[in-house]
Amino acid sequence: MIRNRSSYYLLVLLIACIQLQAQAKDYDICIYGGTSAGVVAAYTAAKAGKSVVLVEPGTRLGGMSSGGLGYTDIGNKYVVKGLALDFYRKIGQHYGKFEQWIFEPKVADSIFRDYMRKASIDIVYEHVLSAVEKKVTHIAQILVAPIKGTDGQERAISAHVFIDCSYEGDLMAKSGVSYHVGREDNQVYGETLNGVQLMDGHQFPDGIDPYQIPGDKSSGLLWGINDEVLKANGTGDRKVQAYNFRICLTNNPANRITIEKPRNYDPKRYELLKRWKEKYPWKSLNDVFIWSRMPNNKTDINNRNGFSTDMIGMNWDYPEADYARRQEIIQAHEDYTKGLLYFVGHDPSVPEFIRNEMLAWGYPKDEYTEHGNWSPQLYIREARRMIGEVVMTQHHCQGREVVKDDIGYAAYTMDSHNCDRLVVNGMVKNEGNVEVGGFPPFPISYRSIVPKKTEVSNLLVPVCLSASHIAYGSIRMEPVFMVLSQSAAFAACLAIDGKKAIQDVSAHEIKALWKNNPKGDGRKPDIWINSMERKDVQLTGKWEEEKRGGFGSSYLISTDNSQRSTARFKSSDLSPGNYDIYTYFPKIENSSAQLLYTVFDGKQKTAKTLNLADIKIEGQTSGEWVWLGNYSIKNSEASYVEISNEKASGKIAANSVLFVPKE
Repeated sequence: MIRNRSSYYLLVLLIACIQLQAQAKDYDICIYGGTSAGVVAAYTAAKAGKSVVLVEPGTRLGGMSSGGLGYTDIGNKYVVKGLALDFYRKIGQHYGKFEQWIFEPKVADSIFRDYMRKASIDIVYEHVLSAVEKKVTHIAQILVAPIKGTDGQERAISAHVFIDCSYEGDLMAKSGVSYHVGREDNQVYGETLNGVQLMDGHQFPDGIDPYQIPGDKSSGLLWGINDEVLKANGTGDRKVQAYNFRICLTNNPANRITIEKPRNYDPKRYELLKRWKEKYPWKSLNDVFIWSRMPNNKTDINNRNGFSTDMIGMNWDYPEADYARRQEIIQAHEDYTKGLLYFVGHDPSVPEFIRNEMLAWGYPKDEYTEHGNWSPQLYIREARRMIGEVVMTQHHCQGREVVKDDIGYAAYTMDSHNCDRLVVNGMVKNEGNVEVGGFPPFPISYRSIVPKKTEVSNLLVPVCLSASHIAYGSIRMEPVFMVLSQSAAFAACLAIDGKKAIQDVSAHEIKALWKNNPKGDGRKPDIWINSMERKDVQLTGKWEEEKRGGFGSSYLISTDNSQRSTARFKSSDLSPGNYDIYTYFPKIENSSAQLLYTVFDGKQKTAKTLNLADIKIEGQTSGEWVWLGNYSIKNSEASYVEISNEKASGKIAANSVLFVPKE
């Protein structure tokens, strides 16, 4: 009897110890997902004096920005601000430039880790969300479980506010927030580019036979083709645009690892590529890959044309799959991609000159050293998307609807990769690719990153935000995610300080923080003078408005050199101090080879000629900031920068002037 009682008390003590271990550590803010957005949100909140924990299922921070996507999708640099802009300037410093938008994965990785070192943040690696505990609409705590082994203890984490910065939206979903997976029918939001779309982009040409025995339907379909009938244009479904790896290779022999035959290699997976190239012979590797060059002899390789790195139709269950199933899908993508590289370098069907071109490349020894020199981050272009208080749609992208509670901007083309591959009129066709642009930067609503108040009152979702499939295609860029996540961190801090629900935080409060503390850590803001703000720009002569290619929604061009035209930039926000001064040079046809400018620091004028012909514009952008020099501003009220068409040999642009304070 006594022995049983002792056992009972021992059991009670053991249970108490386990419960004590699982008790939640309390934080101000918990961030789930160590993507670039997660890093920015964590740094911002920590620098605001909040206690922060960041939970990352993997071992690497930065998501796609450190996972191979070095050829940044920008759209318009105007939308990149705050810590996102700071990140690209730190990249620039590494390469000896002001800003840099093309970079190696390891450089991004080091910068993200440096942000974490400079902030007091607890980081929980290799743990995945297992449960969410709510009290009515308030998330009380989350449970995260270790992903390796089964003997590890779950950790409980409580916080006042949670931010879901994952690409998948797991915290959002487990918290009971409404969301959508796949493509809405066009009728849902009155759109024209949602749902099923059979277009010409990244498409097979006519005449590519889909059957294992050409012409014999009974022989079955080739690998990678879905046995479904094409539905009517605009029809909604749960299909998700294709994922891929953004591939980092090098052609530096001293840093190159040979591309070997991967495990599970099956050349039959690439039969469609063979058939396509039999009809349309190889010319270069660029036939099949977007082969973007990175610094130090490296690449960021992306999908191109009908058959490439996108593993179309193989990811549909990824968004709502558990961790184990997702790892299977990720591994299948890795096997497919490594197999494609090996196939192009070795298969006899590929011409020798192409094989030799491919064999010049290999995996970099100095990248992803902790992960076998291959990126651990699959490009999750789209997974769950919240249905929040405002849903961003095609109408917002194209300016037919404009929100007033903006906390960030997007500017990229409405871009969806293919979602399906099937047989159409006896030929193989890809379906779902959409690339429609031609619109200026558009504002993103604060209400699109918060759930409905009746669902959750202390959660922000800046990555899997509330947007239709096609609108998300414009918003889903890494710089934009970083901006939205900084806004989310601002909002979280305001909610905590004001003891209110995140839905009750005003966008005006967030904008005030953006204006006064854009980097979130007290550093002085840049002073940007826009040529379209006429109170800050004095014009003489003749100028015409141009809406494409500049920094912001529009800018000015002088086309008539028969009369003198000047644009004088002044700012009432400028304070005395030391500044690097830049002007924005947009790429325009018939541009002058030189530009005359004058800087007046309040006491002394300096006139110089800028050689525009030497300016190199790289990446997905149509312009570049050009350094005019370092100046000590003595009298801020009198100082100015003036651009003139004097001695111009063609058109000149008056776009923007930027004063960057020297810290």
